[in-house]
Amino acid sequence: MSDYDREAVQRVLARVAADGRDSLTAPEGKIVCDAYGIGTPGEGLATSSEQAVEIAEGLGFPVVLKIVSPDILHKTEAGGVLVGLKDAGQVAHGHRTILANAKIYNPDAAIVGIQVQQMLAAGQEVIVGATTDRTFGKIVAFGLGGVLVEVLKDVTFRLAPTDRQQALSMVDGIAAAEILRGVRGAEPADRDAIADLIIRVSDLVTDFPQLSEVDLNPVLATPTGATAVDVRILVDPDAAAEPARFSQQEILAAMNRIMRPAAVAVIGASAEDGKIGNSVMKNLVNGGYRGEIYPINPKAAEILERKAFATIADVPGEVDVAVFAIPATFVPQALREVGEKGVAGAILIPSGFGETGNHELQDEIVRIAREHDVRILGPNIYGYYYTPEHLSATFCTPYDVQGGVALSSQSGGIGMAILGFSRSARMGVSAIVGVGNKADIDEDDLLTFFEHDDNTKLIAMHLEDLKDGRSFAETAKRVSRTKPVVVLKAGRTAQGAKAASSHTGALAGDDKVYDDILRQSGVVRAPGLNDMLEYARGVPLLPTPRGENVVIITGAGGSGVLLSDACVDNGLTLMSIPDDLDKAFREHIPPFGAAGNPVDITGGEPPSTYRDTIALGLADERVHALILGYWHTIVTPPMVFAELVVDVVEQYREHGIHKPVVASLSGDVEVEQAAEFLYRHGIVAYPYTTEKPVAVLGAKYRWAREAGLMQG
Repeated sequence: MSDYDREAVQRVLARVAADGRDSLTAPEGKIVCDAYGIGTPGEGLATSSEQAVEIAEGLGFPVVLKIVSPDILHKTEAGGVLVGLKDAGQVAHGHRTILANAKIYNPDAAIVGIQVQQMLAAGQEVIVGATTDRTFGKIVAFGLGGVLVEVLKDVTFRLAPTDRQQALSMVDGIAAAEILRGVRGAEPADRDAIADLIIRVSDLVTDFPQLSEVDLNPVLATPTGATAVDVRILVDPDAAAEPARFSQQEILAAMNRIMRPAAVAVIGASAEDGKIGNSVMKNLVNGGYRGEIYPINPKAAEILERKAFATIADVPGEVDVAVFAIPATFVPQALREVGEKGVAGAILIPSGFGETGNHELQDEIVRIAREHDVRILGPNIYGYYYTPEHLSATFCTPYDVQGGVALSSQSGGIGMAILGFSRSARMGVSAIVGVGNKADIDEDDLLTFFEHDDNTKLIAMHLEDLKDGRSFAETAKRVSRTKPVVVLKAGRTAQGAKAASSHTGALAGDDKVYDDILRQSGVVRAPGLNDMLEYARGVPLLPTPRGENVVIITGAGGSGVLLSDACVDNGLTLMSIPDDLDKAFREHIPPFGAAGNPVDITGGEPPSTYRDTIALGLADERVHALILGYWHTIVTPPMVFAELVVDVVEQYREHGIHKPVVASLSGDVEVEQAAEFLYRHGIVAYPYTTEKPVAVLGAKYRWAREAGLMQG
């Protein structure tokens, strides 16, 4: 905003830096707030009890007294806050009491004075703040304030800087948002004023990144505004530091050579079965990779009928990728040779680096890689697969079922689970990539490549942390506009190391920050491994819905109830059936069935009833998605149901009507074959569960909403 007085803030921060302090005093905080249009109560600084009384009389009673000391940040704990002082006598006595309490709390504390502050009328206490998150950098926070923030932890986060739309989404996004809208006759808080305050705090920490934390708690939100009653601002020059980043062009130049190499060298290639270097060679050769393969082994003349070279320097021509299958201690020297050769990517399979505590060795290889413009994948990985090139640069089992799903994992074990699921489910993939320690290449680089990869339609990622969360969020936001990005974030239940407190910095650092910012970036978050894999498998099959109206058609009332619950759990809207559509459904179901939503056709109905009601849902343009609940009966056996569903859906597809259709099948083991048949024909279907098909549909909806693809 143009009305900010940045010079006033600069003067305050220069004084703080000159004093060698890491926090602002309350009067300095007041100056900063005034400079950024953040409303605060009237106040003054008293250095004597007489001056405190004079200021209080000028402000008008009642007043609040607060200790002002750079050595006492937690004023309440020090007995440094008194509220509701109603006359001069109470103010004078309160001044003496606070000074005595401060001396007991910290005898060496430097006392600047006592802040005398106007006591505001009641309002809803909220917290507005900003902090420097170790993963995402500058983030803003909003939630219920005062002691409630400690108890309820009902707080939401966004990246700074944030805009009005995001600020309003924060106000509306806490669980207790209804309180701010007014309950039991109370007037609603000024939503726009709160959003404006969030934006101003966001702009403040963006303009002055050395502000490590800004904590306005409580803020009194009333029907006419929002006022910061208490201000706490911390300073840390390191908070302004940003990680080094590659440009999109640099990332793509390296990743295109890594994923589509014309030549691959295997450092530590071996002719001995059971060696990692042998397994990598076999996968490259037997997997059908059509580029050049160069075994590097000073003790061998030939490996798998390919000439071996003592060093990579001896290889004639260019090499794009070097796969390392040697012990960690030998990696630095080999990496230098790789760099001197002009190799784009070093695939470091060996362990023994940061994951074992050997951070010095890991830092060394990163320095070497930077010196020679080599990008490192790993270390401590299983390798990677890129099926369009028939490339299996790994010591694990080969895989070459091509498709549109790209997957990555930080864990080798999870990577193998991804591989096994893909094979079992016959899910075609474009890539499977292990990132391991992420010494260099991480999810940002992969997203950037897959964004431009025509072979990839969806990206699914298992991660335990993010090296540069801000870069990931910005990249994911861009990518997810055109391709779904699914993330399984491990460690979502881990408790933060910091003890709970009412300060913004301690509220950040847990899974809520990840959850809010991933959502802000358009990422579809999966709660578990199987969920991630099922989203990856199913979301690309489903057409993008044009609207929110979901209709359930079921042959079993019990399934209809569970499917309805699943819709609520996944943020789906059950359509309120118009009278004319209700009448049309009733023409196809027995009198003892139930129209409405779910549409219960009952279990004894013939195939024609399923066909007619499904056709009705597909034909009506007001219906945007269908959920089918099948109940196994002899009247309509499972495969009969599956075949008729495929037939009617394909009929409407031929006429340009593409709606997402998912199905839950209950019955004997024959429903397994029926569900598989449906899946092969683009209808996401599962036996024995009502939750999974709806969860996949919900994932599709979450992506479509964030990508701006919904038409209403």
